[in-house]
Amino acid sequence: MHNLAILYPIFALVLWTCVVLLQIPIARFRSAARRETGPGDYRYGESAAVPPYVSLPNRNYMNLLEIPVLFYVGCLLIYVTAIPSPAMLALAWAYVLARVVHSLIHLSYNNVMHRLAAFALSNLLLIALWVLAAVQVFSAAPAAA
Repeated sequence: MHNLAILYPIFALVLWTCVVLLQIPIARFRSAARRETGPGDYRYGESAAVPPYVSLPNRNYMNLLEIPVLFYVGCLLIYVTAIPSPAMLALAWAYVLARVVHSLIHLSYNNVMHRLAAFALSNLLLIALWVLAAVQVFSAAPAAA
């Protein structure tokens, strides 16, 4: 029987990613309304004229699409192999929390050292999740003949 609980952190991180995604047009429209940027500033990504407060949500969104792919795959692997443990669930939720904290730091006061700490913690949690998943998969695998 598959344990759906391992999917809940996936939905939470996807929801958070969508919240950050919504910040991009809000910042861009605000910038355009203030006449700080125009459509040409986004033709090839973001020009040097784009203020940092406009670039930050986009950069944070891209960051939420990079390493978290390994989180999504790991959780789906755990789900498909029907091996979630309480430790794996705790690691998955801790990972989501660390990513949200990272985003909140990045999108607010943006202290690089605080952001680095949240980012590093999230990566350590992800590695631990994968190690636990690998141990469970390999210990459950039938011996090769």
